[in-house]
Amino acid sequence: MTPNLKYPDPATRRERFAWCMYDFANSGYTTVILTAIFNAYFVGVVAAEKGNGHATLLWTLTIAAANILVLFSAPVVGAIADYSGAKKRFLMVTTWGCVLFTALLSTVGPGDIGLAVVLVILATFMFASGENLIAAFLPEISTPDSMGRLSGYGWALGYVGGLLSLVLCLGYVTYAENQGLEAAQYIPVTNLIVAALFGAAAMPTLLWLRERVDVTGSFAGTRIITEGFNRLRATWRQARMHADLFRFLIALTIYYAGIHIVIVLAAVYAQEVMGFKTQNTIVLIIVVNVTAAIGAFLFGHLQDKIGSSRCIALTLLIWIAAIICAYLATGTFLFWVAANLIGTALGGAQSAGRALVGQFTPAGRQGEFFGLWGLATKLSAIIGPLTYGGMIYLFEGDHRIALLSTLLFFTGGLAVLMTVNEKRGREMAKINY
Repeated sequence: MTPNLKYPDPATRRERFAWCMYDFANSGYTTVILTAIFNAYFVGVVAAEKGNGHATLLWTLTIAAANILVLFSAPVVGAIADYSGAKKRFLMVTTWGCVLFTALLSTVGPGDIGLAVVLVILATFMFASGENLIAAFLPEISTPDSMGRLSGYGWALGYVGGLLSLVLCLGYVTYAENQGLEAAQYIPVTNLIVAALFGAAAMPTLLWLRERVDVTGSFAGTRIITEGFNRLRATWRQARMHADLFRFLIALTIYYAGIHIVIVLAAVYAQEVMGFKTQNTIVLIIVVNVTAAIGAFLFGHLQDKIGSSRCIALTLLIWIAAIICAYLATGTFLFWVAANLIGTALGGAQSAGRALVGQFTPAGRQGEFFGLWGLATKLSAIIGPLTYGGMIYLFEGDHRIALLSTLLFFTGGLAVLMTVNEKRGREMAKINY
């Protein structure tokens, strides 16, 4: 059945801009906390007493724990949001929750392992849940033929937001180091910078983005939870109708495991293998964000012309080349080549993947299906970093050997992706039930 719309008119340009701004707002969390600064701070300062191998494993276990929470909650939360017309209310809760817990990370110092683990789990859970919810708005404010471009614009603007976060943090870190401060004194402040930027930049989204699907059921009472589970069970029973979606989710789970390894551990690898200092690492991630923004923009246009699945396949080939370069790099030149390839592939893979799920999603089930997308991405966020952390532990801190595991994820994901029929998947999404 076709869902009732509160606002049947097409989304305004302001509304689409507000949607894209959420990518701008939340990107500072992944860029600074998970990729560039806090992860290396956790391994090198907070948990330094555990040694490199144990500290790296502990970091990957922390991220895995957060993603396990999202893994089990995302599809049900999405189904509940669809049923109650509450995607935006859920988004507000997760946004301010992530801002709060990110700000509290500023209280973490050397040896505060337990506090750091709890706060990172809570902040990452809120971030990831919000990421699923904002993605569920995409099919409502675009058409199948423009979904790739809008998703690409969002990711590109997101990398600009991550770039701004890094530039602000780099400015403060440079100032603090010139004042003779230690990492334990200035790194915590970067968490406050990220939290403040997230909260401020998310305001256009929270003010202007509209909940376009009308309420199906009451938001109060226990019935809404039961209905959420019922809708999810119905989706699993009808999995054959959406075989291409589920095949793609399997492919995405595999290749995203490799992507999550790079996102979560890039700064650790640069620090431990290439000898990068905090400033070097920030500059590296800034460059990656620039190339990722370019990649998201270009692939966003390309996927509407040649198809999202072909674009994803192309990015996976670039990922494979990048990992080989990083593994072979003993000096900075080849490592910088790898970093720029990673940026280009990262932006393209993420924007095309989100758009493809949107194209495979039936009307009125956006929250639920993007909850399944969230389940797949978070399962990969558990598998990838834990695989890397386990290899680091087994091979006594050898990051180069651990890096090779990402090649298996990218090649395996590419193989499964080849079985996805994009045209058939888009046709099945038009069937209302």
